Amino acid sequence: MSGPRIVLPAPGGGTRTHVLAERSPVHDLTAGAPVTRTAYAAAHVVADPLTDPQALDWDATLAFRRHLWALGLGVADAMDTAQRGGGLDWAAARELIARSGAEARAAGGALVCGAMTDQLDPGRRWTLHDLADAYVEQAGWIREAGGTPVIMASRQLAATARDADDYREVYGAVLRQVGGPVLLHWLGEAFDPAMRAYWGDADLGRAAETVLGIVAEHADRITGIKISLLDAAREVALRRRLPPGVSMLTGDDFHYPELIRGDEHGHSGALLGVFDAIAAPARAALARLDAGDEAGYTALLEPTVPLARHLFAAPTSAYKTGVVFLAWLNGHQDHFHLVGGAQTFRSVPHLSTLFALADRAGALADPPLAVRRMRAFLAVAGFES
Repeated sequence: MSGPRIVLPAPGGGTRTHVLAERSPVHDLTAGAPVTRTAYAAAHVVADPLTDPQALDWDATLAFRRHLWALGLGVADAMDTAQRGGGLDWAAARELIARSGAEARAAGGALVCGAMTDQLDPGRRWTLHDLADAYVEQAGWIREAGGTPVIMASRQLAATARDADDYREVYGAVLRQVGGPVLLHWLGEAFDPAMRAYWGDADLGRAAETVLGIVAEHADRITGIKISLLDAAREVALRRRLPPGVSMLTGDDFHYPELIRGDEHGHSGALLGVFDAIAAPARAALARLDAGDEAGYTALLEPTVPLARHLFAAPTSAYKTGVVFLAWLNGHQDHFHLVGGAQTFRSVPHLSTLFALADRAGALADPPLAVRRMRAFLAVAGFES
């Protein structure tokens, strides 16, 4: 039996009718954490559009994190998906980390948070020592809040470092002072053009050798590394060379089903922005993997890939717009606004296609609600069906 119908603008002009599927039962799932895989959803923040200057809606922001923990997923906070470096400054991120830490303790949920250097004025030149100190300050705040620090890629470090030795110096100083456990993060230039030649080399093979050297030297402190390169083969090759006790957490929002499923040599965990948008079907798929049902896992997760590829289409950094759009369609917030007005970063046709792909992926929790909100969005955009 089919669900409601909606007329959408067609990508090339004109209109098309989309018939929604029935509500997916995976949205009724309540479960503990996955057993065989580590899984974090990088969570978005909810803006408060009625304040000037714009602030966060803390109730809705924290309620979404409780939703993710209730599904059994960990939360990765104050990272790219939370518009870190794209509207969320360190002052707001600092408060977010403290509030999320308190919520994590109450819920018994896993929490990792991004440590960067964005408290430093981007208009000034900073020394390597300054950058290391900035990382240490943020990591200490995360630890105090009860989270695990993710040592994220730094735009200031990318602009300052001359070669791989400078990266080794900064990361070594940070890891010696912060201790463990921490996660590292390798963010590719598809997500942020400033990350080209991160680790001191535009050649990804040579950059990987630098990363592996840092991990090997500090393996007693590093519990894992998140790779966001959108290059599955490179991730697998690096994963196979990690020292014992250091796990791979995929940040590949294109190839995550195969990377999480793994092979005879191992598998990746997940720290994914797309898990914000597909939290329920992703958790249901992981439950099938825990049960040894790879076919069931694939049947649930593979239909989400077209949605993910559209969500993260170039310019990839605009994916947060689609994530928040889906959160609004699913009733997790009362409006479609982002920090800094980033709701304008995707077109009406793009978001219309996103709606249809979310339905096919089983990512709409309440199709009638989603249809009502989609029609309201289209009407404001001047589309009358």
